[in-house]
Amino acid sequence: MIGPGIVKVAIPGAAVALVATGSAAALPGQHDVKMDTSIASSSLQLSRDTSTSRDALRPPLNLNSAKPSAAPTPKHLKKQAPIPKATATKTRAAAALPPKITGSKFTTTDLNVWTVPLTGVLLDVLKRGTKVSVTGKVDGIWAEIVSNGKSRWVKAQYLSATKPVEQVAGGVSQAACKSGSSVESGLTQDAIRVHRAICNLFPSITSYGGLRSGDSGSEHSSGRALDIMVRGSLGQEVADYLRANYRKLGISELIWSQRIWTVQRSSEGWRSMEDRGGDTANHYDHVHVSVYGNSGTV
Repeated sequence: MIGPGIVKVAIPGAAVALVATGSAAALPGQHDVKMDTSIASSSLQLSRDTSTSRDALRPPLNLNSAKPSAAPTPKHLKKQAPIPKATATKTRAAAALPPKITGSKFTTTDLNVWTVPLTGVLLDVLKRGTKVSVTGKVDGIWAEIVSNGKSRWVKAQYLSATKPVEQVAGGVSQAACKSGSSVESGLTQDAIRVHRAICNLFPSITSYGGLRSGDSGSEHSSGRALDIMVRGSLGQEVADYLRANYRKLGISELIWSQRIWTVQRSSEGWRSMEDRGGDTANHYDHVHVSVYGNSGTV
């Protein structure tokens, strides 16, 4: 007997029975199915039993909308202009620039030219009286010159602001000195020859030392010596002149800048002397001249 709200369905095998409520179930064999029609027919129950698709919950795509703009790049990631670097070309160009010339000087003797001070290579020998360009740069006893646009080095003491007087054969003057002849008192003829030759050739030199009677053991005590008070490159010029004319002036010995030259050992040139402790004792402030007495030829 079938009561109210009860539907008896005969389902052979795995057939599908459609229930009045709209639900479908696979029922094996025959069964009595009880169903509360009041609940099954409600909209709440239907909404719970209905499978909701995820796509149904997504908003519809608008294919015609504009593409979203890209997010702004952070400042620290923005591409910056590259920092300029010194190029090899600029470096080479700077290195190739010649030293700055600040003036010119003259060589007071035949002068060796070196690549660098002390450990350099000898490149050339400049003749006495050669005009050279200088930079004003000094390294101890060395001075920088510019030759063919390149830095070169020479001994500073052999450079002079004025051109040395030409040494003309037979041109040794014996005229009385304009600066006076009082120093000649007590001197031998050779010492007087030296004084007059220097005062006429180098009129800027006005200070001399002659006879010193109390200086026993020295040529000064016998009038056979003269001190020419001069310094620096001019002193070297005087010393070179006297050495070149030693026969005419009757010179036997020269001492200058802690070096000595003698007729007896003239082939050795200037020879170094021991340090005597000061400028005067080492003859940095004067040229000492010793003479034979009266053997000069002028």
